[in-house]
Amino acid sequence: MNSNLALCENEDPALPLSTRIRARLQRAKVRFHANDNIAEFLAPGEMEALLEEVAGKMKGVLESLVIDTESDHNTQDTARRVAKMYINEVFRGRYVAPPPVTEFPNAEHLNELMIVGPITVRSACSHHFCPIMGRLWIGLMPNEHSNLIGLSKYSRLAEWIMSRPQIQEEAITQMADLLMNKVSPDGLAVVMEADHFCMHWRGVRDAETKMVNSVMRGSFLKNSALRREFLSLINLKN
Repeated sequence: MNSNLALCENEDPALPLSTRIRARLQRAKVRFHANDNIAEFLAPGEMEALLEEVAGKMKGVLESLVIDTESDHNTQDTARRVAKMYINEVFRGRYVAPPPVTEFPNAEHLNELMIVGPITVRSACSHHFCPIMGRLWIGLMPNEHSNLIGLSKYSRLAEWIMSRPQIQEEAITQMADLLMNKVSPDGLAVVMEADHFCMHWRGVRDAETKMVNSVMRGSFLKNSALRREFLSLINLKN
């Protein structure tokens, strides 16, 4: 058993599963913010049980919204559909371990600029749970000690990070931290451009505004010529 799951010993099975998971996290003094991953604290089979609990509570939300889920054929199974969407898709990055990524040594001592992107990313704003839809670019300056990973793995890692309630600024910082740890490059750049439906759909209802932000590490932070080269090559207008 995972050492963290030893925390689930002597739990009261009569308590809701979410209460038991929360207690495990609190006993381990682990943060569980909306954009944190808590996979280590879920035992095998608990994802489905958590889904059922969320479905029951979502039904209560629909009832409080005065939606007749008994006779309205369109919403009879909405609570479970929404729960399934959150647990298995939109917020999946909170509940599952990171995707397996094979790392290869930099045998040819590559040390030139590498760019990956645009990677399509989908997330949800942690303020309103409205969609965030955008594109992500990654720039790398490897060194002889760097690890190289397959092209598709960048997309898988991005999906794992973005499939949580996020704010864009924190999301790309998490992505940068993850890649620095896995690849160990001399420099790393991450740029994200996204539409935020909390602006399109509600509030000011501005459908034109996008948000663009970046994280620069190592040589991209120190070398302005390298930074300019990367930004010119990704060409956000395309």
